[in-house]
Amino acid sequence: MRLVTVLFLLLLSAPGERSLSEGPRLAAIYDSILGAKFDRATAQIAEACPPAPSEACQTLRAVALWWQINVYPESQLLDRVFIDTARTAITAAEAWTRREPDRAEAWFYLAGSYAPLVQWRILRSERIAAAREGSRIKSALERSLRLDPQLSDAYFGIGLYHYYADVAPAFAKLLRWVLLLPGGNRHLGLREMLEARERGELLTGEADFQLSQIYLWYEHRSDDALTLLSSLDRRYPENPLFMQRIAEAHDVYRHDHRASASSWRLLLARAARGDVYLPAITATRARLGLASALIETGESDEAIGQLQIVIDEKPIAPPGARARARSLLERVRVRKNF
Repeated sequence: MRLVTVLFLLLLSAPGERSLSEGPRLAAIYDSILGAKFDRATAQIAEACPPAPSEACQTLRAVALWWQINVYPESQLLDRVFIDTARTAITAAEAWTRREPDRAEAWFYLAGSYAPLVQWRILRSERIAAAREGSRIKSALERSLRLDPQLSDAYFGIGLYHYYADVAPAFAKLLRWVLLLPGGNRHLGLREMLEARERGELLTGEADFQLSQIYLWYEHRSDDALTLLSSLDRRYPENPLFMQRIAEAHDVYRHDHRASASSWRLLLARAARGDVYLPAITATRARLGLASALIETGESDEAIGQLQIVIDEKPIAPPGARARARSLLERVRVRKNF
C-alpha cells in the first residue's frame, strides 16, 4: 500500500508520446515538490495551467500538500486543506474520464488524484479507506494500460501494487481478502518497478525514494537503499527527509552509529544555516538524533550538550521533543554511573 505517492508521476507520460503536452513544466513542478520548495511549486502550478491540463495542476496541488505533511507527519494542521484539495482533484479527474473514457491520460490523472489521499490515509491509520481507494488506483492504471500498453511508467505503479500485496503483513492480507482485492507477486512486482524505472521518463526521484524504503524494509539491501537516498539528498538537499532517512538507516539497519552521527551533524548544520525546509523543527530533530547516536558511541559529553540545548529551547515542535531530550539525558546519566 505504500505505492501511492509515486503513482502521481505516472501522469506525466501521455498516450503514444514521450511526454505530456507541457511535460517539462509539470516535471519541473514535481522536482520543486521533491526539493521541498513548496512556494516555488505553487508559483509554477499557477503558470503551468493552462496550457497544461487543469487536472494536472489540481493533482499537483494535492501532491505538494502531501509532501509537506510527509516531511512533518506529526502535525495535522494541513490535513483539512489537504483532504479538500485531494477531493477536488479526484472530482476533476473523474469528470475527465467520463468525458473521454478512451483517453489513457485521463485514467492516469484519476490514479494520480487518489494517490496522495491514500498515502495520507495510511499515515493516519485509516486502513480500510486506504485499501478501497488503493484498489481504485490499480483499476485506473490497468485501464490506462489497456488503452495504451506503451506507457512504461505505468508499470511502476502496477509493480508497487504487486510487490506490496505480496509482502503485506497478515492483517493487511486479511483486509485485502475482505475487500476482494487480488493477490500480489513480490518478484514480479520488483522486476516491473525496476524495468519501469529504467524506461520511464520522469520517475527517478520518486522511484528512488520508494525503492529505498523497499530495500530497507523488506529486501535487506541497506547499501542499495543508502545509495538511492544519498542520490536524492544530493539532488534535493533542502528536503530534510532524505538526510534524516540516511541517518536512521545507518542507525537502525547498519548499526553504524558514527555514520549516523555524521549524517545528523550534516543535517543540523544545514538547519542552522536555514538551508532546509522547516529549519527550527529540523534542527531539534537532528539534535535528538545526534544525541542518541553519540550515546551509542560513548561520546556522552557532546550528547549531553545537544540535549541540554533542546531542553533549554523548549521547542513546541516536533511534539514531545523536550520530553524525549530529558529521557535521553537520563539514559546518559545511567550509563555514566555504571
